[in-house]
Amino acid sequence: MRALVAAAAVCVALVLQVTFFPHLAWDGIVPNVCLLVVVGAALTRGPEFAAVLGFVAGLTLDLAPPADHVAGRWALALVVVGYVAGRVRRDSQPGAGTVLATVAASSFIGTSVFALSGLVLREPAIGFGELLEVVLLGVVWDVLLTPLVLPPVMAMFRRLEPDRSLA
Repeated sequence: MRALVAAAAVCVALVLQVTFFPHLAWDGIVPNVCLLVVVGAALTRGPEFAAVLGFVAGLTLDLAPPADHVAGRWALALVVVGYVAGRVRRDSQPGAGTVLATVAASSFIGTSVFALSGLVLREPAIGFGELLEVVLLGVVWDVLLTPLVLPPVMAMFRRLEPDRSLA
């Protein structure tokens, strides 16, 4: 059941990311809703679950139209994000400041891994300044969207895995 709900969350995030948010793009940059779902999973379920979900979310993002890059770049980036964000998780619920800082750091790491892998693979040539602008706009978008996306995502993942200390 958990895997099915997590896959559904990734599908909804992907559809929003590739259909709705391109209409609100800021200099061609859209928020990474799939990344936010992975961070929400990481903060509630831990690094192992989030890394696997990050791979699935990244691969679907890599294969979804209008993908114009080598498949696997987002999968790599979101695996790293899932693991790193999951390391923030403690036994208690993270506060709002921790969540925002984790999203900002995760967005920076994920977008940087994606952009740097493009440089290594010699994807369409863009300058370092343009890469920095893309990374920073991505972070701003993701942080702005955090209050709308993360609370329901984290609540959903908490419902799937209730606190075992109460049992």
